[in-house]
Amino acid sequence: MTILVGCSGWSYDDWTGRFYPHSLARKRGEWLVYYSRFFPTVEINSSFYQPPGERQVATWIKKGQALGTGKFEFSLKMPRTVTHICMVQKDAKEAASSARAFEQTCAAPLHQAGLLGSVLLQLSPYFIASPENLAVIREVLDALRPEEHSYAVEFRHNSWRDRVTGAIGQPVSRLLAEKGVAEVLTDGPTAPPHHAGTLQPGRYSSFADMASAGISAPPGSGQGAGHAYIRFHGRNCDLWFGREKEEGDFRLNRYDYLYSKEEIRDWVPRIKAEEIRADRVRIYFNNHARAKAVRNAFQLMDMLALPHEEKKIDLQNQYRLGSF
Repeated sequence: MTILVGCSGWSYDDWTGRFYPHSLARKRGEWLVYYSRFFPTVEINSSFYQPPGERQVATWIKKGQALGTGKFEFSLKMPRTVTHICMVQKDAKEAASSARAFEQTCAAPLHQAGLLGSVLLQLSPYFIASPENLAVIREVLDALRPEEHSYAVEFRHNSWRDRVTGAIGQPVSRLLAEKGVAEVLTDGPTAPPHHAGTLQPGRYSSFADMASAGISAPPGSGQGAGHAYIRFHGRNCDLWFGREKEEGDFRLNRYDYLYSKEEIRDWVPRIKAEEIRADRVRIYFNNHARAKAVRNAFQLMDMLALPHEEKKIDLQNQYRLGSF
């Protein structure tokens, strides 16, 4: 049983001076090596916007192997052409074909090199629960090989969940269990309160409080999958739901959120419960703006007693004399 904590991406300019030393500012090629000193895994989000070519995959493999066998892994995000275009349009055949191509050209080579973590299918917030869409999910998963590669699905529309418990509906839950695919546990603006780290605000502040009151937590993400997947997006609800832009400062500001220690601590009992259920628990912080993901990841690792190299993360802007 292993818990791996990392960040959603590593190549952020605004991490320079906060996480990356100023001496590496112009040496982006060395950022992953530096990142790997502190974290054993990373979630690649760039594959969502553009499926990586053979050369890019080969570069990841080369860099990963240079870090040492079994010391680092990449989790991948399924391209949006699958989850946000074809699946939303209910074009199950094309979605399945594109997903299979991504598995063969990207996931499989990383798996063969011993560097693949999980493949994440983050569904569109416009992909709502219906028998037709459940059939689309099934066709996509039928085209993949979850028995060989680890897969996880993140549901972003609350129609997939029970309004009272926040748990995923039984039909899709059975499908994921049948396929051995994990349900992503999410802390963020799109996650219902019962499903996130703080449950039933004002009444129960943590899973531990719920357990002491005799209330069960929602089903685990690793049930039937053998692995669990957890993502922290931050809690900027006003920015998240304001509009759907994905570029520029707006996108950065959506993830410009620093979790308090209390907010992170609320998740510890749930994570430990997942560790019992799953062979491997992968946790990624996506609140990447200004290296806040790094600080929160370190805090969670400390709470879970996971060893890591110590480093102070200064979230303030750091200026040098040369900038004046």
